[in-house]
Amino acid sequence: MAEALHDPNVLPDDLPAPQDDGAAQHLTGFRLPDLALAATDGAEVNLSKLKGRTVVYVYPRTGRPGQPLPTGWDAIPGARGCTPQSCGFRDHFAELKQLGVDALYGLSTQDGAYQREVAERLHLPFAILSDAELKLTRAMRLPTFTVDGMTLIKRMAWVIDDAVVSQVFYPVFPPDRSAEEIIAWLKR
Repeated sequence: MAEALHDPNVLPDDLPAPQDDGAAQHLTGFRLPDLALAATDGAEVNLSKLKGRTVVYVYPRTGRPGQPLPTGWDAIPGARGCTPQSCGFRDHFAELKQLGVDALYGLSTQDGAYQREVAERLHLPFAILSDAELKLTRAMRLPTFTVDGMTLIKRMAWVIDDAVVSQVFYPVFPPDRSAEEIIAWLKR
């Protein structure tokens, strides 16, 4: 019965913190691959073509209120918190822009239709990119995990300057503080 009342906006107090397994170390200095991803605003976004500073926060999957969580979701370190992470970037969007961020995107392996519902429900002022075919995930050798037959990317965030990853935040915990962590880094 508790799962029917699932609220993705609320983080349980006892979530296990993810540990740095080294799976994202190779990403600092990584040049983004030349491939386009579908965005929730209907555009195709090729991160390798973007000029200036871009922030991408990567998350496993967003949940929907009242729908059951994937098997053992709250016990998987770093899995829970995609909605609060997205809301944090929404709430800090203007400040990120003031700090020189030219573009901001969310990224997951969920399909575009699912992501569009999330972007509308959460009133996100930026697009979410879909890597449902895992093209970017494979090209960048992103750390993943599998649950209920879904391949999901582990939570992280990148600061990208002219198509090169200049800073990687991994692991990200707690997820609702991800935007604030990037803002603190940008202010340094």
